[in-house]
Amino acid sequence: MSLPFDSFVIFAEMRTGSNLLEATINRIEGVTCHGEVFNPVHLGHPKTKQVLGVTLKERLENPSSLLARIREAPGLNGFRFFHDHEPRIFDEVLADRRCAKVILTRNPVESYISLKIAYNTNRWRLTDIRDRRDFKPPFKPAEFEMFLAELQAFQLRLMRELQKSGQTAFYIDYDDLLDLDVLNGLAAYLGHAGEIDAVSGDLVKQNPEEMEAKVRNFPEMEAALARIDWANLSRTPGFEPRRGPAVPGYVAAAGADLLYMPIRSGIEDRVRAWLSGIGSGGLTEEFNRNLLRKWKRSRPGHRSFTVLRHPLARAQAAFAGTILNGKYGEIRELLRWGYDVVMPPVEEVGAMDSAAYREALLAFLKFLKVNVNGQTPIRVDPVWASQRAVIDGFGQFSPPDMICREDRLEEELGFLAEAVGVAPAPVPPADEPWAPVTLAEIYDGELEAAARDAYAQDFVLFGFGKWSPPD
Repeated sequence: MSLPFDSFVIFAEMRTGSNLLEATINRIEGVTCHGEVFNPVHLGHPKTKQVLGVTLKERLENPSSLLARIREAPGLNGFRFFHDHEPRIFDEVLADRRCAKVILTRNPVESYISLKIAYNTNRWRLTDIRDRRDFKPPFKPAEFEMFLAELQAFQLRLMRELQKSGQTAFYIDYDDLLDLDVLNGLAAYLGHAGEIDAVSGDLVKQNPEEMEAKVRNFPEMEAALARIDWANLSRTPGFEPRRGPAVPGYVAAAGADLLYMPIRSGIEDRVRAWLSGIGSGGLTEEFNRNLLRKWKRSRPGHRSFTVLRHPLARAQAAFAGTILNGKYGEIRELLRWGYDVVMPPVEEVGAMDSAAYREALLAFLKFLKVNVNGQTPIRVDPVWASQRAVIDGFGQFSPPDMICREDRLEEELGFLAEAVGVAPAPVPPADEPWAPVTLAEIYDGELEAAARDAYAQDFVLFGFGKWSPPD
Protein backbone atom coordinates (compact mmCIF):
# COMPACT_ATOMS: atom_id res chain seq x y z
CA MET A 1 0.00 0.00 0.00
CA SER A 2 1.43 3.36 -0.96
CA LEU A 3 1.76 6.05 1.69
CA PRO A 4 -0.27 9.27 1.36
CA PHE A 5 2.84 11.43 1.84
CA ASP A 6 6.49 11.51 0.72
CA SER A 7 7.67 13.58 3.72
CA PHE A 8 6.38 15.48 6.73
CA VAL A 9 7.05 18.68 8.65
CA ILE A 10 6.26 19.48 12.28
CA PHE A 11 5.54 23.20 12.61
CA ALA A 12 6.28 24.07 16.23
CA GLU A 13 8.18 26.51 18.42
CA MET A 14 10.73 26.25 21.19
CA ARG A 15 9.37 24.72 24.41
CA THR A 16 6.23 23.27 22.86
CA GLY A 17 7.24 19.62 23.35
CA SER A 18 8.61 19.11 19.86
CA ASN A 19 11.55 17.02 21.13
CA LEU A 20 9.13 14.60 22.79
CA LEU A 21 6.91 14.46 19.70
CA GLU A 22 9.94 13.74 17.52
CA ALA A 23 11.13 10.97 19.81
CA THR A 24 7.66 9.40 19.84
CA ILE A 25 7.23 9.60 16.05
CA ASN A 26 10.61 7.94 15.65
CA ARG A 27 9.18 4.86 17.39
CA ILE A 28 7.10 4.20 14.26
CA GLU A 29 8.89 1.74 12.00
CA GLY A 30 9.96 3.37 8.76
CA VAL A 31 9.35 6.94 10.00
CA THR A 32 12.23 9.29 10.84
CA CYS A 33 12.16 12.86 12.09
CA HIS A 34 15.60 14.42 11.61
CA GLY A 35 15.17 17.31 14.05
CA GLU A 36 15.59 20.99 13.26
CA VAL A 37 17.37 20.47 9.96
CA PHE A 38 16.71 24.09 8.89
CA ASN A 39 17.74 25.72 12.15
CA PRO A 40 19.84 28.82 11.28
CA VAL A 41 22.87 27.69 13.32
CA HIS A 42 22.89 23.91 13.35
CA LEU A 43 21.74 20.88 11.40
CA GLY A 44 19.06 18.76 13.02
CA HIS A 45 20.62 18.73 16.47
CA PRO A 46 23.52 20.81 17.86
CA LYS A 47 26.21 18.11 17.41
CA THR A 48 24.97 16.69 14.09
CA LYS A 49 27.52 17.07 11.28
CA GLN A 50 25.34 15.98 8.37
CA VAL A 51 21.82 14.82 7.56
CA LEU A 52 21.25 12.39 4.70
CA GLY A 53 24.70 13.24 3.38
CA VAL A 54 24.16 17.02 3.43
CA THR A 55 26.42 19.19 5.59
CA LEU A 56 25.51 22.51 7.19
CA LYS A 57 27.65 24.38 4.65
CA GLU A 58 25.90 22.64 1.76
CA ARG A 59 22.49 23.33 3.27
CA LEU A 60 23.30 27.01 3.68
CA GLU A 61 24.31 27.19 0.03
CA ASN A 62 21.27 25.30 -1.25
CA PRO A 63 18.56 24.45 1.29
CA SER A 64 16.34 22.84 -1.36
CA SER A 65 18.95 20.10 -1.84
CA LEU A 66 18.35 18.84 1.70
CA LEU A 67 14.61 19.05 1.20
CA ALA A 68 14.96 16.84 -1.87
CA ARG A 69 17.04 14.30 0.09
CA ILE A 70 14.33 14.14 2.78
CA ARG A 71 11.64 13.46 0.17
CA GLU A 72 13.72 10.79 -1.57
CA ALA A 73 15.06 8.95 1.50
CA PRO A 74 13.68 5.43 2.21
CA GLY A 75 10.59 5.36 4.40
CA LEU A 76 8.85 8.53 5.53
CA ASN A 77 11.22 11.31 6.57
CA GLY A 78 10.54 14.72 8.06
CA PHE A 79 11.78 17.53 10.24
CA ARG A 80 10.77 20.18 12.77
CA PHE A 81 10.37 23.80 11.59
CA PHE A 82 10.08 26.93 13.77
CA HIS A 83 9.12 30.47 12.72
CA ASP A 84 12.76 31.63 12.58
CA HIS A 85 14.10 28.70 10.54
CA GLU A 86 15.31 28.80 6.92
CA PRO A 87 12.84 31.12 5.13
CA ARG A 88 13.92 30.05 1.66
CA ILE A 89 12.18 26.67 1.91
CA PHE A 90 9.00 27.76 3.72
CA ASP A 91 6.94 28.37 0.58
CA GLU A 92 8.28 25.24 -1.09
CA VAL A 93 7.31 23.07 1.88
CA LEU A 94 3.83 24.57 2.14
CA ALA A 95 3.17 24.16 -1.58
CA ASP A 96 4.10 20.46 -1.50
CA ARG A 97 0.84 18.53 -1.08
CA ARG A 98 2.85 15.32 -0.62
CA CYS A 99 4.42 16.80 2.51
CA ALA A 100 2.27 16.10 5.60
CA LYS A 101 1.82 19.15 7.85
CA VAL A 102 1.73 18.59 11.61
CA ILE A 103 1.12 21.68 13.75
CA LEU A 104 2.15 21.45 17.41
CA THR A 105 0.91 24.13 19.80
CA ARG A 106 1.16 24.94 23.50
CA ASN A 107 -0.26 27.54 25.85
CA PRO A 108 2.00 30.51 25.02
CA VAL A 109 2.43 31.48 28.70
CA GLU A 110 3.74 27.99 29.46
CA SER A 111 6.10 28.16 26.47
CA TYR A 112 7.35 31.61 27.45
CA ILE A 113 8.12 30.66 31.06
CA SER A 114 9.70 27.37 30.01
CA LEU A 115 11.88 29.25 27.53
CA LYS A 116 13.01 31.71 30.21
CA ILE A 117 13.94 28.81 32.51
CA ALA A 118 15.84 26.99 29.75
CA TYR A 119 17.83 30.08 28.79
CA ASN A 120 18.86 30.71 32.38
CA THR A 121 19.69 27.09 33.30
CA ASN A 122 21.05 26.02 29.90
CA ARG A 123 18.92 22.88 30.14
CA TRP A 124 17.08 22.34 26.85
CA ARG A 125 16.59 18.56 27.05
CA LEU A 126 16.44 16.56 30.26
CA THR A 127 17.15 12.82 30.25
CA ASP A 128 18.15 12.47 33.91
CA ILE A 129 16.31 14.24 36.73
CA ARG A 130 19.62 14.67 38.57
CA ASP A 131 20.70 17.16 35.91
CA ARG A 132 17.75 19.45 36.58
CA ARG A 133 18.47 23.03 37.68
CA ASP A 134 15.98 25.30 39.40
CA PHE A 135 15.33 28.88 38.33
CA LYS A 136 12.37 31.18 38.86
CA PRO A 137 12.17 33.75 36.07
CA PRO A 138 10.29 37.04 36.37
CA PHE A 139 7.33 37.56 34.05
CA LYS A 140 7.92 40.63 31.85
CA PRO A 141 4.67 41.83 30.23
CA ALA A 142 6.18 43.73 27.29
CA GLU A 143 8.58 40.90 26.49
CA PHE A 144 5.75 38.36 26.62
CA GLU A 145 3.54 40.41 24.30
CA MET A 146 6.35 40.56 21.72
CA PHE A 147 6.80 36.79 22.11
CA LEU A 148 3.05 36.25 21.66
CA ALA A 149 2.84 38.55 18.62
CA GLU A 150 5.57 36.57 16.81
CA LEU A 151 3.84 33.26 17.50
CA GLN A 152 0.44 34.53 16.39
CA ALA A 153 1.81 36.11 13.22
CA PHE A 154 3.47 32.85 12.18
CA GLN A 155 0.38 30.77 12.99
CA LEU A 156 -1.84 33.13 10.98
CA ARG A 157 0.55 33.04 8.03
CA LEU A 158 0.67 29.26 8.19
CA MET A 159 -3.11 28.96 8.36
CA ARG A 160 -3.63 31.39 5.48
CA GLU A 161 -1.18 29.60 3.18
CA LEU A 162 -2.79 26.23 3.89
CA GLN A 163 -6.24 27.71 3.25
CA LYS A 164 -5.11 29.27 -0.04
CA SER A 165 -3.80 25.93 -1.30
CA GLY A 166 -6.77 23.90 -0.01
CA GLN A 167 -4.66 21.79 2.37
CA THR A 168 -5.28 20.68 5.92
CA ALA A 169 -2.94 19.82 8.76
CA PHE A 170 -2.92 17.55 11.80
CA TYR A 171 -3.13 19.76 14.88
CA ILE A 172 -1.77 18.47 18.16
CA ASP A 173 -1.39 20.27 21.47
CA TYR A 174 1.33 19.91 24.10
CA ASP A 175 -1.21 18.31 26.46
CA ASP A 176 -1.89 15.58 23.85
CA LEU A 177 1.69 14.35 23.73
CA LEU A 178 1.01 11.61 26.30
CA ASP A 179 -2.35 10.56 24.82
CA LEU A 180 -1.81 7.34 22.85
CA ASP A 181 -5.18 7.67 21.08
CA VAL A 182 -4.22 11.09 19.69
CA LEU A 183 -0.71 9.94 18.84
CA ASN A 184 -2.06 6.96 16.92
CA GLY A 185 -4.42 9.32 15.14
CA LEU A 186 -1.29 11.19 14.04
CA ALA A 187 0.30 7.91 12.95
CA ALA A 188 -2.81 7.13 10.89
CA TYR A 189 -2.65 10.59 9.29
CA LEU A 190 0.93 9.81 8.26
CA GLY A 191 -0.19 6.44 6.87
CA HIS A 192 0.89 4.16 9.75
CA ALA A 193 -2.26 3.25 11.70
CA GLY A 194 -1.93 1.87 15.22
CA GLU A 195 1.86 1.70 15.42
CA ILE A 196 2.58 3.73 18.59
CA ASP A 197 2.28 1.56 21.70
CA ALA A 198 4.11 3.83 24.13
CA VAL A 199 5.36 7.40 24.45
CA SER A 200 9.11 7.85 24.31
CA GLY A 201 10.61 7.55 27.79
CA ASP A 202 13.93 9.11 26.84
CA LEU A 203 12.97 12.61 28.00
CA VAL A 204 12.00 13.88 31.45
CA LYS A 205 9.52 16.75 31.94
CA GLN A 206 11.63 19.63 33.17
CA ASN A 207 9.22 21.93 35.01
CA PRO A 208 6.10 20.06 36.17
CA GLU A 209 5.22 22.52 38.97
CA GLU A 210 2.17 24.76 39.07
CA MET A 211 2.73 28.10 37.35
CA GLU A 212 2.58 29.94 40.68
CA ALA A 213 5.64 27.98 41.82
CA LYS A 214 7.59 28.62 38.60
CA VAL A 215 7.34 32.42 38.36
CA ARG A 216 8.99 35.00 40.60
CA ASN A 217 6.18 37.58 40.36
CA PHE A 218 3.00 35.53 39.92
CA PRO A 219 0.52 38.21 41.13
CA GLU A 220 1.99 40.75 38.69
CA MET A 221 1.81 38.13 35.94
CA GLU A 222 -1.89 37.50 36.62
CA ALA A 223 -2.62 41.22 36.46
CA ALA A 224 -0.65 41.67 33.22
CA LEU A 225 -2.32 38.69 31.52
CA ALA A 226 -5.75 40.06 32.41
CA ARG A 227 -4.94 43.17 30.36
CA ILE A 228 -3.80 41.33 27.22
CA ASP A 229 -6.34 41.27 24.40
CA TRP A 230 -6.06 37.55 23.66
CA ALA A 231 -8.95 37.52 21.21
CA ASN A 232 -7.74 40.71 19.52
CA LEU A 233 -11.09 42.32 20.32
CA SER A 234 -9.62 45.82 20.02
CA ARG A 235 -8.69 45.24 16.37
CA THR A 236 -10.60 47.35 13.92
CA PRO A 237 -11.87 44.87 11.31
CA GLY A 238 -10.83 45.64 7.76
CA PHE A 239 -12.41 44.02 4.70
CA GLU A 240 -11.26 46.59 2.20
CA PRO A 241 -9.90 45.08 -1.03
CA ARG A 242 -6.13 45.10 -1.28
CA ARG A 243 -4.64 47.69 -3.60
CA GLY A 244 -1.63 47.59 -5.88
CA PRO A 245 1.29 50.02 -5.67
CA ALA A 246 -0.15 52.35 -8.37
CA VAL A 247 3.33 53.06 -9.78
CA PRO A 248 2.07 54.91 -12.92
CA GLY A 249 0.79 57.69 -10.67
CA TYR A 250 4.16 58.41 -9.07
CA VAL A 251 5.80 61.77 -9.79
CA ALA A 252 9.49 62.70 -9.46
CA ALA A 253 11.17 66.07 -9.42
CA ALA A 254 13.21 66.49 -12.60
CA GLY A 255 15.69 68.65 -10.72
CA ALA A 256 16.06 66.67 -7.47
CA ASP A 257 16.11 63.09 -6.20
CA LEU A 258 12.59 63.26 -4.78
CA LEU A 259 9.72 60.89 -5.60
CA TYR A 260 6.10 61.65 -4.69
CA MET A 261 3.67 58.73 -4.21
CA PRO A 262 0.25 60.42 -4.28
CA ILE A 263 -2.78 59.45 -2.23
CA ARG A 264 -5.73 60.49 -4.37
CA SER A 265 -8.08 63.25 -3.13
CA GLY A 266 -5.28 64.50 -1.02
CA ILE A 267 -3.39 67.56 -2.10
CA GLU A 268 -1.78 66.30 -5.27
CA ASP A 269 -1.84 69.61 -7.14
CA ARG A 270 -0.12 71.51 -4.32
CA VAL A 271 2.60 68.88 -3.97
CA ARG A 272 3.14 68.59 -7.72
CA ALA A 273 3.50 72.36 -7.97
CA TRP A 274 6.03 72.34 -5.13
CA LEU A 275 7.93 69.43 -6.66
CA SER A 276 8.16 71.11 -10.06
CA GLY A 277 9.80 74.14 -8.47
CA ILE A 278 12.56 72.15 -6.74
CA GLY A 279 16.12 72.29 -8.08
CA SER A 280 16.25 72.96 -11.80
CA GLY A 281 12.47 72.51 -12.02
CA GLY A 282 10.11 70.23 -13.90
CA LEU A 283 8.53 66.83 -13.31
CA THR A 284 9.24 63.26 -14.39
CA GLU A 285 6.12 61.13 -14.80
CA GLU A 286 4.61 58.07 -16.51
CA PHE A 287 6.60 55.52 -14.54
CA ASN A 288 6.21 51.79 -14.72
CA ARG A 289 7.96 49.35 -12.38
CA ASN A 290 10.94 48.88 -14.66
CA LEU A 291 11.45 52.61 -15.22
CA LEU A 292 11.03 53.28 -11.51
CA ARG A 293 13.69 50.68 -10.63
CA LYS A 294 16.07 52.36 -13.08
CA TRP A 295 15.26 55.79 -11.58
CA LYS A 296 15.99 54.50 -8.09
CA ARG A 297 19.21 52.71 -9.06
CA SER A 298 20.56 55.80 -10.80
CA ARG A 299 19.87 58.05 -7.80
CA PRO A 300 21.50 56.75 -4.64
CA GLY A 301 20.31 58.87 -1.73
CA HIS A 302 16.88 59.53 -3.25
CA ARG A 303 13.88 60.04 -0.98
CA SER A 304 10.27 59.03 -1.56
CA PHE A 305 7.24 60.37 0.28
CA THR A 306 3.48 60.58 0.45
CA VAL A 307 1.11 62.98 2.18
CA LEU A 308 -1.76 62.16 4.53
CA ARG A 309 -4.88 64.26 4.71
CA HIS A 310 -7.56 64.34 7.39
CA PRO A 311 -10.14 61.70 6.32
CA LEU A 312 -13.08 64.13 6.50
CA ALA A 313 -11.37 66.68 4.26
CA ARG A 314 -10.33 63.91 1.89
CA ALA A 315 -13.87 62.47 1.71
CA GLN A 316 -15.24 65.93 1.01
CA ALA A 317 -12.72 66.35 -1.82
CA ALA A 318 -13.66 62.95 -3.27
CA PHE A 319 -17.38 63.76 -3.06
CA ALA A 320 -17.12 67.20 -4.64
CA GLY A 321 -14.53 66.19 -7.23
CA THR A 322 -16.09 62.98 -8.58
CA ILE A 323 -19.70 62.54 -7.44
CA LEU A 324 -21.31 65.93 -7.02
CA ASN A 325 -19.89 67.27 -10.29
CA GLY A 326 -20.97 64.19 -12.26
CA LYS A 327 -17.48 62.94 -13.14
CA TYR A 328 -18.47 59.46 -11.96
CA GLY A 329 -21.91 59.64 -13.54
CA GLU A 330 -23.00 56.02 -13.11
CA ILE A 331 -21.90 55.86 -9.50
CA ARG A 332 -23.63 59.22 -8.88
CA GLU A 333 -26.92 57.73 -10.03
CA LEU A 334 -26.41 54.59 -7.91
CA LEU A 335 -25.76 56.75 -4.85
CA ARG A 336 -28.89 58.81 -5.52
CA TRP A 337 -31.38 55.95 -5.70
CA GLY A 338 -29.56 53.23 -3.77
CA TYR A 339 -27.85 55.00 -0.89
CA ASP A 340 -30.01 58.07 -0.17
CA VAL A 341 -27.43 60.61 -1.32
CA VAL A 342 -29.80 63.43 -2.30
CA MET A 343 -28.30 65.58 -5.07
CA PRO A 344 -29.84 67.83 -7.72
CA PRO A 345 -28.89 67.47 -11.40
CA VAL A 346 -25.29 68.43 -12.06
CA GLU A 347 -26.23 71.76 -13.65
CA GLU A 348 -28.09 72.79 -10.50
CA VAL A 349 -25.44 71.75 -7.94
CA GLY A 350 -24.09 75.28 -7.67
CA ALA A 351 -27.38 76.42 -6.17
CA MET A 352 -27.29 73.92 -3.25
CA ASP A 353 -27.49 75.62 0.13
CA SER A 354 -25.33 74.60 3.08
CA ALA A 355 -28.01 72.39 4.67
CA ALA A 356 -28.60 70.39 1.48
CA TYR A 357 -24.90 70.01 0.80
CA ARG A 358 -24.22 68.89 4.38
CA GLU A 359 -26.94 66.21 4.19
CA ALA A 360 -25.58 64.94 0.86
CA LEU A 361 -22.02 64.76 2.23
CA LEU A 362 -23.24 63.00 5.38
CA ALA A 363 -25.07 60.40 3.28
CA PHE A 364 -21.92 59.92 1.18
CA LEU A 365 -19.88 59.31 4.35
CA LYS A 366 -22.38 56.67 5.45
CA PHE A 367 -22.05 55.05 2.02
CA LEU A 368 -18.26 55.06 2.41
CA LYS A 369 -18.52 53.09 5.65
CA VAL A 370 -20.10 50.11 3.89
CA ASN A 371 -18.25 50.58 0.62
CA VAL A 372 -14.76 50.63 2.13
CA ASN A 373 -15.64 47.47 4.08
CA GLY A 374 -16.50 45.67 0.84
CA GLN A 375 -20.26 45.57 1.52
CA THR A 376 -21.45 47.15 -1.73
CA PRO A 377 -21.18 46.16 -5.40
CA ILE A 378 -19.62 49.58 -6.14
CA ARG A 379 -15.86 49.61 -6.52
CA VAL A 380 -13.68 51.04 -3.74
CA ASP A 381 -12.22 53.74 -5.94
CA PRO A 382 -8.68 55.02 -5.26
CA VAL A 383 -10.19 58.48 -4.81
CA TRP A 384 -11.87 57.41 -1.56
CA ALA A 385 -10.05 54.20 -0.57
CA SER A 386 -8.61 54.34 2.92
CA GLN A 387 -5.17 55.88 3.21
CA ARG A 388 -4.06 52.78 5.11
CA ALA A 389 -4.96 50.56 2.14
CA VAL A 390 -3.22 52.89 -0.33
CA ILE A 391 -0.01 52.92 1.72
CA ASP A 392 -0.18 49.11 2.11
CA GLY A 393 -0.40 48.96 -1.67
CA PHE A 394 2.71 51.12 -2.03
CA GLY A 395 4.52 48.55 0.10
CA GLN A 396 3.99 45.85 -2.52
CA PHE A 397 6.68 47.59 -4.54
CA SER A 398 8.44 49.91 -2.10
CA PRO A 399 7.05 51.85 0.87
CA PRO A 400 7.64 55.60 1.08
CA ASP A 401 10.61 56.82 3.14
CA MET A 402 8.47 59.48 4.76
CA ILE A 403 4.78 60.00 5.40
CA CYS A 404 4.03 63.72 5.56
CA ARG A 405 0.88 65.42 6.80
CA GLU A 406 -1.08 68.23 5.25
CA ASP A 407 -1.09 70.31 8.43
CA ARG A 408 2.75 70.25 8.59
CA LEU A 409 3.41 70.35 4.88
CA GLU A 410 5.74 73.37 4.70
CA GLU A 411 8.01 72.01 7.42
CA GLU A 412 8.11 68.41 6.23
CA LEU A 413 8.61 69.14 2.53
CA GLY A 414 11.36 71.55 3.52
CA PHE A 415 13.05 68.74 5.44
CA LEU A 416 12.89 66.47 2.37
CA ALA A 417 14.40 69.16 0.14
CA GLU A 418 17.29 69.61 2.54
CA ALA A 419 17.74 65.82 2.77
CA VAL A 420 18.53 65.63 -0.96
CA GLY A 421 20.63 68.81 -0.96
CA VAL A 422 18.35 71.33 -2.69
CA ALA A 423 16.90 74.60 -1.47
CA PRO A 424 13.29 74.35 -0.23
CA ALA A 425 10.66 75.93 -2.47
CA PRO A 426 7.52 77.64 -1.15
CA VAL A 427 4.48 75.40 -0.84
CA PRO A 428 1.46 76.75 -2.73
CA PRO A 429 -1.44 77.78 -0.47
CA ALA A 430 -4.24 75.36 0.32
CA ASP A 431 -6.92 75.28 -2.34
CA GLU A 432 -10.12 73.51 -1.32
CA PRO A 433 -11.79 71.67 -4.23
CA TRP A 434 -14.81 73.27 -5.81
CA ALA A 435 -18.04 72.74 -3.88
CA PRO A 436 -21.19 74.80 -3.36
CA VAL A 437 -20.04 75.57 0.20
CA THR A 438 -16.81 75.04 2.11
CA LEU A 439 -16.30 72.30 4.66
CA ALA A 440 -15.72 74.94 7.34
CA GLU A 441 -19.26 76.26 6.79
CA ILE A 442 -20.95 72.92 7.47
CA TYR A 443 -18.55 71.12 9.80
CA ASP A 444 -20.07 69.62 12.94
CA GLY A 445 -19.72 66.62 15.26
CA GLU A 446 -22.02 64.41 13.19
CA LEU A 447 -19.87 64.78 10.08
CA GLU A 448 -16.76 64.10 12.15
CA ALA A 449 -18.32 60.95 13.65
CA ALA A 450 -19.42 59.71 10.22
CA ALA A 451 -15.87 60.16 8.90
CA ARG A 452 -14.54 58.20 11.88
CA ASP A 453 -16.99 55.39 11.15
CA ALA A 454 -16.03 55.31 7.48
CA TYR A 455 -12.27 55.43 8.07
CA ALA A 456 -11.86 53.83 11.49
CA GLN A 457 -8.45 52.34 10.70
CA ASP A 458 -7.07 55.60 9.34
CA PHE A 459 -8.09 57.46 12.49
CA VAL A 460 -6.57 54.80 14.77
CA LEU A 461 -3.39 54.01 12.83
CA PHE A 462 -2.48 57.58 11.91
CA GLY A 463 -3.75 59.33 15.03
CA PHE A 464 -6.05 61.85 13.37
CA GLY A 465 -7.81 64.26 15.73
CA LYS A 466 -10.74 66.50 14.96
CA TRP A 467 -10.69 68.28 11.63
CA SER A 468 -9.84 71.95 11.68
CA PRO A 469 -9.66 74.39 8.74
CA PRO A 470 -6.18 74.80 7.20
CA ASP A 471 -4.29 77.94 8.13
